[in-house]
Amino acid sequence: MTLMSKVVYIVDDDPAIRDSLTMLLDVHGYDVVSFVDGEAFLQSDMAAITGPIMLDVRMPGRDGLQVLTEALAELPRLQIIMMSGHGDIAMAVRALKKGAIDFIEKPFQAAEILRSIELGFSNMAVQTAPNIPAPVASAKLDKLTPREREVMDHLVLGKPNKIIASDLGLSVRTVETHRARLLSKLEIRSLSDLVRLSLAAQ
Repeated sequence: MTLMSKVVYIVDDDPAIRDSLTMLLDVHGYDVVSFVDGEAFLQSDMAAITGPIMLDVRMPGRDGLQVLTEALAELPRLQIIMMSGHGDIAMAVRALKKGAIDFIEKPFQAAEILRSIELGFSNMAVQTAPNIPAPVASAKLDKLTPREREVMDHLVLGKPNKIIASDLGLSVRTVETHRARLLSKLEIRSLSDLVRLSLAAQ
């Protein structure tokens, strides 16, 4: 580990996930410290952490939400990125509301991982979380049609497209189209950005 290296922390009980993330991050010049579960992470010297933490939602023992809550209660400055598999989106949304800076859906997209990590480093540099003024957020949401707003309201609750389609009497393809259009209108790229924007407007 070099003196000026950037360190990313991984908390995941799946060794295959830890290995694949470590390989990706190593290629892009990051050093990695990994933990096999939330308990190991919480018992570590968290005050010495110098980079963002990639935290899995589903783990034995304490789940990701419990680890997030306990870690931020001790050190609010920590920049935690939740990693979510299929079916975990609602939990990841709750985590974002509790202070996670982002959540990434599995299977991972390398570009999204790197973007979230750099967001974490940027936040640590200024010791602040992303903040969108309420009037700005509301003005952005006003661009949406009533149907797009309905789809958005379901998305920020963490519902998958199939459930949204059933709730609104639409096809899954139509929900996917509305989701793509509303993200484009709002000039955002991910569901976590949409949740953050929705929270700011409240």
